[in-house]
Amino acid sequence: MDKTIAVIGGGPAGLMAAEVISGAGYPVTVYEGMPTVGRKFLMAGKSGLNLTHAEPVGDFFSRFGAARERLEPVLSDFDNQAVRDWAEGLGAETFVGSSGRVFPVAMKASPLLRSWLKRLEGQGVTMRTRHRWAGFDGDAFVFETPEGPISKTCDILVLALGGASWPKLGSDAAWVPWLEEKGVAVKRFRPANCGFDVDWSEHFVERFAGAPVKAVAATSDAGTSQGEFVISRTGVEGSLVYAHSAALRDALEQGAAQLVLDLVPDRTAERLERDLARQPSKASFANRMRKGAGLDGVKAGLVREFTPENLRGDYSALARAIKTLVVPLVRPRPIAEAISVAGGVGWSGVDQHLMLEHMPGVFVAGEMLDWEAPTGGYLLSACLASGRAAGYGVLAALKG
Repeated sequence: MDKTIAVIGGGPAGLMAAEVISGAGYPVTVYEGMPTVGRKFLMAGKSGLNLTHAEPVGDFFSRFGAARERLEPVLSDFDNQAVRDWAEGLGAETFVGSSGRVFPVAMKASPLLRSWLKRLEGQGVTMRTRHRWAGFDGDAFVFETPEGPISKTCDILVLALGGASWPKLGSDAAWVPWLEEKGVAVKRFRPANCGFDVDWSEHFVERFAGAPVKAVAATSDAGTSQGEFVISRTGVEGSLVYAHSAALRDALEQGAAQLVLDLVPDRTAERLERDLARQPSKASFANRMRKGAGLDGVKAGLVREFTPENLRGDYSALARAIKTLVVPLVRPRPIAEAISVAGGVGWSGVDQHLMLEHMPGVFVAGEMLDWEAPTGGYLLSACLASGRAAGYGVLAALKG
């Protein structure tokens, strides 16, 4: 007997599940609440579409932290090289950037998505856009559509509904209470790869909001790394901050968090102290910073913002402050602004095929599962791999 198979969610995880299932000859319908599929995928492509990361797989797996044990088998079956092969099979040649990140040569998401959708259409996948899941009606799934609410039943379902970041693109976590009512444990969503609020002075904000802070090192409980970030009107954001965001978020939840900056990572504190002291005794603080420490603009502004005036004549203390400048953080930015999330459907309620133990025949994939990873290709790679794993889970259920 033919089975009715549906996927709710037209992002990378849902589309990959549909590709696997339809590729085995089964008809699949994808339901998407937005007017078009792949909206977050396209948004990611605006900055170059970082598909995956080319580092050795052991290092690659380590980026998934506490979820590594459950995700490693999924990622092993569709690793970083497999992602490149898949993209190139869709006509999107890839290259490895200087940081190890993998991009399509076109540096855009739209050509890859168009080719992917053409493949899915050729495999018989039916797309139902503007069909927003609105919960259950008994065993049926209710969708809000332009023509009004409709109910659908299916034999097998893949849920790929995303997390709670970027809700305007479709991922708003509205599904959480509906699954919880079915007995599915869902861990609270928290922002990941996010910025943080800082209580800047009005003068600092007016002068430096939007300024990049380049060639610095940052330290948190996550360790020390170099890069750059941006001053916003509310705080700090950007790649270097995102690299530490999980540790900083967790520390804030425990009470307090500090982002410690080394503004001159290429010089020791001792060398910096000598360079500061070498300046003329009558030199202004701005000139001493510029000529002695090589700091002006936003970096000098940060020193002024977070050091007391009476410290500035103590060159030893000033050198230490420049090397370990503490930026006190107030809170993470709202989850709607975050690149990704932590939290989601708990792994204890998901079997090895990504099927929900409380809802036999229902599989989950993508960001709605409880995992987080840094930027750098890991997020998209895991969404694709988990969608693929859910698709193969469906095939196993059909054969079983």
